Amino acid sequence: MLTLTKKASEIMTRPVISARENASARDVALQMMTGVFSGMPVTNDEGKVVGIITELDLLKALLDGKELVRTTAGDIMTPDVATAREDATVEEFIRIMEEFHIIRLPIVKDDKLVGIVSRSDILRSFIEPEFATHM
Repeated sequence: MLTLTKKASEIMTRPVISARENASARDVALQMMTGVFSGMPVTNDEGKVVGIITELDLLKALLDGKELVRTTAGDIMTPDVATAREDATVEEFIRIMEEFHIIRLPIVKDDKLVGIVSRSDILRSFIEPEFATHM
């Protein structure tokens, strides 16, 4: 039987990379171009999550004629991002992801960023791969 009681702390990715509010959008784009992720939390100087920035936010900034080198993460991030505590269950954060139509969910402890859970992290925690690579 499938159990959805695993905690965020068991499956979250950590350490997690975040952008500071004053980071240039260009630097954020360079981080995303590594292909490891397509969005990241934005934090203030105390480590509190104040927003999230995605590849789409960067593309919208370009459409608006903004120069990424002169634009900050804080200028184009989505504020008031949903978060979950590290003791939240898989069921809880799947429901949050569904409600807000999001791909990734920052995980916080005492209001500070400690990890992130993506949809693929959830799937990976429940699925044993049945594929092999042959050379």
